[in-house]
Amino acid sequence: MGLILVDTKYEFGKKDGKIYLIDEIHTPDSSRYFYKDTYQERFDKGENQRQLSKEFVREWLMENGFQGKPGQQIPEMTDEIVNSVSDRYIELFEKITGEKFQKEKSENIENRIFENVSKYLGKL
Repeated sequence: MGLILVDTKYEFGKKDGKIYLIDEIHTPDSSRYFYKDTYQERFDKGENQRQLSKEFVREWLMENGFQGKPGQQIPEMTDEIVNSVSDRYIELFEKITGEKFQKEKSENIENRIFENVSKYLGKL
């Protein structure tokens, strides 16, 4: 799909003696993807790779004086930064699935979350 899965982490849980794969699997939260089309050229030049991951969020936080140290306050993200995070997640979804991402309407978000979580929990 035009990406290289560079590294990832898998988190497991155990319930009733059975091991389950859990958490955000292959998302930018747990994985780094490099763009395949520019990988070799950048590698040969010693340049940083173009990537889909949450690294750019870490970099933005550090540029804005936050490193997760005690007493530090997380800076408020601008709409531009928040939208860029969404855009990257959408791009990754589309690249991996080969499908166009369909945004949901933004009305009644809390109700939608409650209904989706309730429906899922009802399956357990």
